[in-house]
Amino acid sequence: MEVIDLKKQLKPLYQPSAKSVDVVDVPPMNFLMVDGEGDPNTSQAFSDAIEALFALSYTVKFMIKKGPMAIDYGVMPLEGLWWADDMTKFSSEDKSNWKWTVMIMQPSFATQEIIEDALVEVKKKKKMDDLSKVRFESFSEGKCAQTMHIGPFSDEGPTIEKLHHFIDAISHRRGKHHEIYLSDIRKAAPSKWKTIVRQPMQ
Repeated sequence: MEVIDLKKQLKPLYQPSAKSVDVVDVPPMNFLMVDGEGDPNTSQAFSDAIEALFALSYTVKFMIKKGPMAIDYGVMPLEGLWWADDMTKFSSEDKSNWKWTVMIMQPSFATQEIIEDALVEVKKKKKMDDLSKVRFESFSEGKCAQTMHIGPFSDEGPTIEKLHHFIDAISHRRGKHHEIYLSDIRKAAPSKWKTIVRQPMQ
């Protein structure tokens, strides 16, 4: 059986430094994605979307591992795109108007057919309304600046400011605020949470 470390293969994208801001070129990759809106801390839709994404991602992983390809790999971390229709009201104090896309990257060998088979399998085992909201598609960001934030989400402000100042000094921001959640927040202390903060740039 072949064992693949996707994070190692994509190290520049998924293991940035916390000490600096780096510019990366993010190629098109395939994701399972769910869109929604509202405060992620209180939204049931947000929790349901994450549950659906992980259930599908692990089912895809085991189908590939046990299937003809016989490839084993670690499921990739949860990622989130965040924005508001009026970005002047995109505030950490009031998250009720936030819009989001949560997503998990899938390896290039996870085909549409495998994803569809995994959907059928998960539907058999679990009652999840949000499965119908999951889509599988390519997502491309191109040139981005990113850095690592270590600590609770509520302390991200200075990290985001540092990222924005870096971009504004050399270019212009574009696209949506992007976060990649590397830590299992159920097990790790908040002071040790690792979050990649990424912003597309011109």
